[in-house]
Parts: sequence; C-alpha cells; structure tokens
Amino acid sequence: MRLTNFSDISLRVLLFAAAHTDRLVTIDEMVSVFGTSRGQLMKVVHNLTTNGFLEPVRGRAGGLRLALAPREINLGKLLRHTENDFGVVECMRTGNQCVLTGDCRLPAVLTRAMDAFFAVLDAQTLADVELKAVDFLGK
Repeated sequence: MRLTNFSDISLRVLLFAAAHTDRLVTIDEMVSVFGTSRGQLMKVVHNLTTNGFLEPVRGRAGGLRLALAPREINLGKLLRHTENDFGVVECMRTGNQCVLTGDCRLPAVLTRAMDAFFAVLDAQTLADVELKAVDFLGK
C-alpha cells in the first residue's frame, strides 16, 4: 500500500496548520516549507476546505486554519477523502483481466490487510500525530 503525493501533502498541510493554531497559515508559506508546487498545494487546500478539514479566511491578512480541533480529524476519514483507489492489485480494481481470478485467494487476504490498515487509521486523529509548534522556516 502506498499513499499518493496528494494524501502525503494533505497530511502535511493539516499537521502544519495544527502546529500553528495561534495564527493563520498561508499557501505561500507552505510552498516554501514543503518545496511543492503552488498548483499542487492549491488542489490539496481546495480538497481540504471542500471536505471540512480546513477553513479559509479571506482578506489581506487571510490564510487558513483547521476547521476542526485536531482530535476531531480522523486519519482514516481523511485518507478516504484524499485517495481514490485502494485496489492494491489489478484484480481489485475495475477491468479485472487476471486469468487466475477464479481460484485465487489473494484478494481476500489483501482486503483483510486493507481493513487492518484502516482499523488503525480509524482509531487515530490528527491530535495523535501532531507536531509541537515549530518554526519551519527558521525565522
């Protein structure tokens, strides 16, 4: 199982915002800290605001903040919003072309593994993994 860059950046954005609850964070600041493209970060932020994880604050001194307390942001729920394909092998995705499908028991094992993966994530919140307030830019 491997998470996409979209999920990776989503987790980092939320961790960064959780580490700075005393102020708003900006896209430009996170671009500098994460070294990712502005376009990719804008897509992530849009997804996180649309799904209720981040709250945008408009205006000259605007920025972003968590829409929920870190203890209310479930990691399993977050990843279900940021990932669109949990089919680990071809036969678990659409268009199954595997000639072994009839007798193969691998999908059942992988489904149990995915269930265990999400059981752990569903029991964790952002508060369980959040960082202490850190000056990421060295300012």
